[in-house]
Amino acid sequence: MKQLEQRVAALESQVAALQAAQANGVQPTGWRTTVGMFTGDEVMKQIDRAARKIREADRRRTRAGVTSNARAKK
Repeated sequence: MKQLEQRVAALESQVAALQAAQANGVQPTGWRTTVGMFTGDEVMKQIDRAARKIREADRRRTRAGVTSNARAKK
């Protein structure tokens, strides 16, 4: 029960800080707020690897003379 009280107190403190920041007009905006939010995230690393493989395959096809239009016509 003590643990729950501590967690609730911590949440109340965080909410109070957020409300104070909002009241003072301090709100992060724009794309800069998202920079680095996935740093070190394993799922994003997997997504990046998969996307890199797709781009590399597209480059190989393009260099071989096969474009997306040619693939679509097949």
